[in-house]
Amino acid sequence: MSLWNELRYYGGTALGLSALRVARWQAESRGRSAVRQRESVLAPPLFISPRTKELIGRHYLKSRYVKPGQKVVWATSGAPIEFLKALDYYVLYPENHGAVCGTMRRAEELCSQAENAGYSRDLCSYARTDIGSVLSGQTPVGHLARPDLLLACTNICQTVLFWYRVLAQHFGVPLVLIDTPFIYTEVSPHDIAFVKRQIEEAIPVAEKVAGRTMEARRLEEVALLSREASQLWAEIIARGRHRPAPLSVFDQFIQMAPVVEMRGEAFTVDFYAAMLKEVELRIARGIGVVRNERKRLLWDNLPIWYRLRYLAEHLGLHGISIVASTYTNAWGELAERIDSRDPIEGMAQTYIYPILNRGAGDKLATMKRMVADFHLDGAILHSDRSCKPYSIGQMDQRERLMRECGIPALLLEADHNDPRAYTEEQVANRLDAFIEMMGV
Repeated sequence: MSLWNELRYYGGTALGLSALRVARWQAESRGRSAVRQRESVLAPPLFISPRTKELIGRHYLKSRYVKPGQKVVWATSGAPIEFLKALDYYVLYPENHGAVCGTMRRAEELCSQAENAGYSRDLCSYARTDIGSVLSGQTPVGHLARPDLLLACTNICQTVLFWYRVLAQHFGVPLVLIDTPFIYTEVSPHDIAFVKRQIEEAIPVAEKVAGRTMEARRLEEVALLSREASQLWAEIIARGRHRPAPLSVFDQFIQMAPVVEMRGEAFTVDFYAAMLKEVELRIARGIGVVRNERKRLLWDNLPIWYRLRYLAEHLGLHGISIVASTYTNAWGELAERIDSRDPIEGMAQTYIYPILNRGAGDKLATMKRMVADFHLDGAILHSDRSCKPYSIGQMDQRERLMRECGIPALLLEADHNDPRAYTEEQVANRLDAFIEMMGV
């Protein structure tokens, strides 16, 4: 490690962490003042929200100042990253970076960069955002560390296979692929064995790039931390069953960031333990995320990142709270499959089961269960233009929810990251008609 690299790493990291900590303190102070002053259809944000921003800021600060000698891996959100954490990789998730770009209204220009290079607008807007960022060098987080290794898992879609081949060619680094069989009805022992063997074969590749050997005890520790964080997340979203709901899916969309991109870390477990306490305190005090809650809804599919506030306030104005989501639930429902005693078997069991790797009928069953468990009055199914695997079957699912659960259901057309596929007037008109249908 050169003296310059040491100074750059320790100096830049210390200054960055100090700035993030001060920003959190200031935000917490403003938040407490807002509780006393703000009159709104929505409850004040969770007190833990500034801490969320600090964690996300710290995550991307590490991308700017990667520890000298530490290797970097870019991975899909559904990839088995526990063995990479055990090898001390800094793990970066292009999808999460895409969501940050969408929330900060930077996705459109980055998608355009990819399209100008010849990539079709029909591609996933996360992929276009990421490719546009790579080609242009632009990002709202300042800098993305260059990968030494790429890991793609097909349990969320097939697009990631071609997307990560583009990244592998651009950066000239190895690509590890974990190909998960699609689950139409049930998982066979052969399916699990097939995924497990691929993970076992991926570990030596990751060890070679990292220049170290993975320790079994360290892998067990990481798996346990992943399990604990996922369990806490599942408990938090289950608290939405209370009436009034202490948090909405719009809160969950933001607060899910650590469990997605910081699994396997002790601070992530501490964060969700603190968040659960705050949510339970809201329940004890009868604080609902929407003032005068009248109706409760289900959200299906990815968020519309660039219009979260509008949707929350527009629905909240009518006493409507969206309290359950198939998307946020996906990060909690698999917690019990993570096994710290046999981590590799546990990874094979866990990462074959994400909702996008199961049939449309399975998702319908999940939604029907949520309608009953959360006492829901309706559902909004986001027909996502550029996430076709998540949107497939939604027309039939909508009809089945209406017929079998007796609730109104809206199919809302948009895109999770690209605002050019979003029409303000059309969305407002359809939401208002849906609200009227519910008798609000």
